[in-house]
Amino acid sequence: MADKATYPVQLVQPDGRRVFDREHAALVSDVGPEQLRQLYEDMVVGRRIDTEATALQRQGQLGLWPPLLGQEAAQVGSAHALHADDYIFCSYREAAVAYCRGVDPATITRLWRGVSHSCWDPADINMTNPAIVVGAQGLHATGYAYAAHLDGAEIAVLTYFGDGATSQGDIAEALGFAASWSAPVVFFCQNNQWAISEPVRVQSPTPIVRRAYGYGIPGVQVDGNDVLGVLAVTRQAVARARSGGGPSFVEAITYRMGPHTTADDPTRYRTAAELELWQRRDPIARVRRLLEREDLWDNEFDQRVRDRSDAIGAAVRTATIEMPDPDPMELFDHVYSAPHPLVAEERRIYAAYLEGAR
Repeated sequence: MADKATYPVQLVQPDGRRVFDREHAALVSDVGPEQLRQLYEDMVVGRRIDTEATALQRQGQLGLWPPLLGQEAAQVGSAHALHADDYIFCSYREAAVAYCRGVDPATITRLWRGVSHSCWDPADINMTNPAIVVGAQGLHATGYAYAAHLDGAEIAVLTYFGDGATSQGDIAEALGFAASWSAPVVFFCQNNQWAISEPVRVQSPTPIVRRAYGYGIPGVQVDGNDVLGVLAVTRQAVARARSGGGPSFVEAITYRMGPHTTADDPTRYRTAAELELWQRRDPIARVRRLLEREDLWDNEFDQRVRDRSDAIGAAVRTATIEMPDPDPMELFDHVYSAPHPLVAEERRIYAAYLEGAR
């Protein structure tokens, strides 16, 4: 029997031609012209948020930024598969997911500017803030999903992580607990080929999705630069979770076209030829070619998307530059849910230090 992991699901080829796959095409049969255009627009806006934030960091306005360039289809496709009451535990790269969930773009850079411990209120969009500890969000998602299951909530919980995170014990433990508890969690691995400077072959000599099989968790590999393919397989996994079927694993094969973070220099460990190969598989260009093939592209639509992208890019830039510095004493707020004597003492000492420094 052929291993499905070696045949990634694909519904749209890089040249925009559709792929005949009856099983998975049926999962996105409701995606008509307007929905397809919306997917394209969200991908373009997601890229614009990313490029704007990258430029802001280069100009000294942000301390750090983790680019998502090249991973727009994986993020937008999966985000569109979720219901409003589903919950997301992200890593640090899912700005496009946050946009699709309705986050105010003006808040996306707060954490990265260093003026706040968070970007947005998780309760507003059912999505956690960026998780800096690699892989920790897998355990958080599994615990949340299991608790929701015990409470009788028919929701799905989706957690994002990269190929490098699959080498972390947190992800292994999360898979084990999710399988044992039949937790309604979708493990979504954005395999972008590089864990900082280490290629994916160092993380695993076999497809990463096979790791799920050892836990009894069904998995699927998908072309992560094909937004319809990603939407299809994520919908399938979400439906399984929401109906009580337990956890699933999605490995989206994509590529990080930029640096791991703005502190990284990818030219030190990968070749220009490799980057060029993946640029020809650009996820946004792929959807544009599909729209053109199906006579859904025109200058009016193109301009509408450009205008939307420009407006959001300007909003991100203005909000970032105008963010006020926080009161230093806010450092001690929200450490515990109730007053704590040790925090109160630290607050007193720090206040005295600030007074003496003036």
